[in-house]
Amino acid sequence: MRQEAGKLVILDTDPGIDDAMALLYLRAVPGIRLHSLTTVFGNADIETTSRNAAFLAARFGLDLPIHVGAAGPLEGERHVPSLKVHGADGLGGTGVASGTPVPRSTVPAWQHIADTISANPGRVSLLAIGPLTNLALALRHRPEIAAQVHEVVVMGGAFGTRGRHGNIRPHAEANFFYDPRAADEVLAASWPVTAVGLDVSADCILSSAQAASMARCFGESGELLWAISRDYADIYRKFDGIDGFCIHDVAAAARLASPELFSVQQAAIGVKTSGNHTGNAYRSADAMRPVQSFCDGVDSDRLISGFIDIVAAFVARDAASERIETT
Repeated sequence: MRQEAGKLVILDTDPGIDDAMALLYLRAVPGIRLHSLTTVFGNADIETTSRNAAFLAARFGLDLPIHVGAAGPLEGERHVPSLKVHGADGLGGTGVASGTPVPRSTVPAWQHIADTISANPGRVSLLAIGPLTNLALALRHRPEIAAQVHEVVVMGGAFGTRGRHGNIRPHAEANFFYDPRAADEVLAASWPVTAVGLDVSADCILSSAQAASMARCFGESGELLWAISRDYADIYRKFDGIDGFCIHDVAAAARLASPELFSVQQAAIGVKTSGNHTGNAYRSADAMRPVQSFCDGVDSDRLISGFIDIVAAFVARDAASERIETT
């Protein structure tokens, strides 16, 4: 896959199994410079997602600042689902991150996001693969950043392509459902947003055979991804009849790295913040809302093969570098 060079990326994340895969992918993609990680509640509570972020960064050889973010939504209490798709610890119930200290940043995630965008006008790409609370808080405190950011890519929503409307609810995708107010405010801001929702991410399936091959061939990183994804794969097999699992967050990362793999529609879009359809993403007739983009098609075969090939090349380079250092 072709990558655009020179992107300075803040990854806002709630690790999360496919978050871990997206982080390794971003680590491996040439031309992507990961600037920092910000954490948010979502796949687990904020202490757990922040601990997981620190663990994964260390495991993948990333020396990055990590800024702890929102522990709950802008309004109301944090929703805790009965079915914990990512396990109670966010990493498949493996406990692999249990000994990792939780990062203790003095600058909260929203402020770090705003400060970094202001210090690098026109350069920062925001990739948000959890609830959008940190981004909404950054906008509330510093609305001027909307004119300074390069792009915003979010994993969230579903806009009805091939009848897809939700996963955590029939009408709502999880990231938008966890903080619908934040999602709506992010989509209503004047910065350029591309939503990578279930319309395309549900087509991005890493098969069991591909996951097993990564475990065999990709060293410790592949073994980790295999271990944390076992219960995740079982849930997809049980509820969706899939031999493998969707890598939603890798799809969002791939949109950032290789946008040519996607087709998009442009429209004013919003998220319902109350009522029986809370979290529902919809096309808005409000002329005051900016036109944003949402993905409605993806070359999923190329995306999956590119993910595997890019990580394989990175692992091979890393192994070669280690051999040189030990000789």
